[in-house]
Amino acid sequence: MITADALSAAGPLRHAFFTRDGGVSDGLYASLNCGFGSADNPDNVAVNRRRAMDGLGLGGEALVTVYQVHSPRAVAVTAPWPSGETPPEADALVTDRPGIALGVLAADCAPVLFADGEAGVVGAAHAGWRGAQGGVLKATVEAMVGLGARASCIAAAIGPCIHQPSYEVGAEFRAAFVDGDPATADLFINGARDDHFQFDLPGYVAQRLTGLGLAMVEVVPHDTCADPDRFFSYRRSTRHEEADYGRGLSAIVLG
Repeated sequence: MITADALSAAGPLRHAFFTRDGGVSDGLYASLNCGFGSADNPDNVAVNRRRAMDGLGLGGEALVTVYQVHSPRAVAVTAPWPSGETPPEADALVTDRPGIALGVLAADCAPVLFADGEAGVVGAAHAGWRGAQGGVLKATVEAMVGLGARASCIAAAIGPCIHQPSYEVGAEFRAAFVDGDPATADLFINGARDDHFQFDLPGYVAQRLTGLGLAMVEVVPHDTCADPDRFFSYRRSTRHEEADYGRGLSAIVLG
């Protein structure tokens, strides 16, 4: 598992951006697939999630995730969801309760973990381009502030996600960003094909986080699409015409 210096220095908390190593799934899902939304055997996914929590010194029941829909919605968590209940639709979670592991799943989108160690508030967000553009990062910070955090004291870490060399987009994609915000032009470089560009997703997420006035923003330098041994990737699986793909877990917990 991978950690970020910005969060390790934030106070009494534990966190991890998990790789695909250490689980029980096989085939396309080998091995630590933590996404029930995949077509993997759900029993294997449950074991994998428990193994991930073992890595944080917690029981499997500590992990809380949501039904991710690329939205700008953040939810405050006071206790794990009741067993058998469908999680709420959202793309970010915050809490001020020790022992609750906030988890987000990703396979190229950017997992972002947040902490205000002084206030004792943490957060986790699933930020693809759509969610980041739509406001999920701002919503996460606002939800943390609602629990007593201060934006100027929050450290954020952007975990493994697809990076610019792997992320080719069309001219219409670039126009949708640059027309609305000319400052995003620097996040695109010319691609190998005419009228195509390479998009810097972690750079965009970092730009949005910096604009929120946070204390520190760190980018973990791992490209999920370019490293099949360590990470799941939706784009890589699509290029290879695979039927499905695993989901990687990132989590943070107070205490």
